[in-house]
Amino acid sequence: MSEMIPLGTWVDQSVHYLLDHDAATFDAIGRAIEGLAAFVEHSLQAIPMWLMMAIFIGVGLWRVGWRFALFTTLSLLLIFATGFWDQTVITLGLTLSSTIISLVLGIPLGIWAAKSKWVAAIVRPILDLMQTMPAFVYLIPAAMLFGLGRVPGILSTVIFAMPPAVRLTSLGIRHVNREIVEAGQAFGCTPWQLLYKVQFPNALPSIMQGVNQTIMMALSMVIIASMVGAGGLGNDVLASIQRLDIGLGFESGLSVVLLAIILDRITESFGRAPGTVKAPLFSGLKQLFRAKAEPAQA
Repeated sequence: MSEMIPLGTWVDQSVHYLLDHDAATFDAIGRAIEGLAAFVEHSLQAIPMWLMMAIFIGVGLWRVGWRFALFTTLSLLLIFATGFWDQTVITLGLTLSSTIISLVLGIPLGIWAAKSKWVAAIVRPILDLMQTMPAFVYLIPAAMLFGLGRVPGILSTVIFAMPPAVRLTSLGIRHVNREIVEAGQAFGCTPWQLLYKVQFPNALPSIMQGVNQTIMMALSMVIIASMVGAGGLGNDVLASIQRLDIGLGFESGLSVVLLAIILDRITESFGRAPGTVKAPLFSGLKQLFRAKAEPAQA
């Protein structure tokens, strides 16, 4: 059956038009992204392994608890013992670079969407498209515009990971207690002071949840971005698929999972409301088993 609307052809022609007429712009964007990625990666690689472990363990102990600090210690030692430490650091650098760009773009856009119904109406379907489009599709135009390497991987990751930052920032700003906002206005706050001193601090738990989700989505997309040469643990995952190497796939996949758990728990802890009690690492499993045991005893 022949297509009635050649949508794919139009998109392909648009990308080629951009390549022909705006190559200098994309080169400049590519250099900026590459510079950020190189700086973050080199900064992480310059940190000794023992010091980076100490930082993660210390933050985990401070923000979550000693059980999570023990889990972090064992996880990082396992990653090192399996020989994936260097690849994990590269993956962490790609994730942080993508997250920085996503937050720099996403948080201001979320604030703008919270302040303007028109902006929210325009942004919402775009975010829906960004979140529902298959992740592999982002790699095609990114690779065409920027070639192979870290830049297209980071760019496609930003597109994939930015929506939670926009949505949860907008949600947090819009759900700040109206009485608090009115009190700030009564004390003579300018719109900027109201945002900076009243709305943003009260919306911070929601915004930090957006940061947490952005980091998790960036980490998952960075692995997929290895298909365009992004590097890191994704290369090992991709190699294991190509060779049908179950052992390599398990080891590299386990490193990704452990890194994801560590980043998730640490960033999630910063999104808790003040005064919230720290949850033990396995509290969810304990509650689940307790809930199953109580009906049986009854």
